[in-house]
Amino acid sequence: MGTTMRMSSGTAADFLPARQTLASLRKAAAHCRACDLYKQATQTVFGEGNPHAPAMFVGEQPGDKEDREGHPFVGPAGKLLRDAMSAAGISADDVYLTNAVKHFKFVWRGKRRIHAKPKRIEVRACEPWLIAEIEQVRPQLVVALGATAAQALLGPSFRLTVHRGELVVSPYAPRVVATVHPSSILRARDDDSRRVEMAAFIDDLRIVADVMRTPA
Repeated sequence: MGTTMRMSSGTAADFLPARQTLASLRKAAAHCRACDLYKQATQTVFGEGNPHAPAMFVGEQPGDKEDREGHPFVGPAGKLLRDAMSAAGISADDVYLTNAVKHFKFVWRGKRRIHAKPKRIEVRACEPWLIAEIEQVRPQLVVALGATAAQALLGPSFRLTVHRGELVVSPYAPRVVATVHPSSILRARDDDSRRVEMAAFIDDLRIVADVMRTPA
């Protein structure tokens, strides 16, 4: 009698543990080979934070410092995010931080590793990890930081420029708010632009703070 071969899903679903907790997911994700990004990245960067957080913040992918240290949002964009959260009245103890893609995608520019936007197929490959994190944390609200995270949660037709700061429904979470990624503020052309963009970002996070205080 022949054996039945399991067909690969082409996503991280093939690497999910049978018994799912945040700890088991983090351990399993360290060995994910669902796409080729692991080949150059230093390590998987899984989500961290309050395991029962009322809000989950989802970025695009880890950056250079996150890749080296193995923790999400520990670089300059993470510092800016925490500053904006504080200004909006959101405690770091009330959030869980993660990314849509768990490996750093980059190109070399001289001796520096520069962020490269992940392809849709790479975001899709990583999607089971994000869905599993949402199912474990069960946040009241998911905050999508940037277009990649927003489209991972709300579909490829979602336009951040049209629906920024709006409360919307996702198949994966009852309430989602999409805003810019803090790294976009760091790339502002001058100090005045950066101040304007930071103020707008804080305004978006004030919407998040209000939702966090409102029962689902």
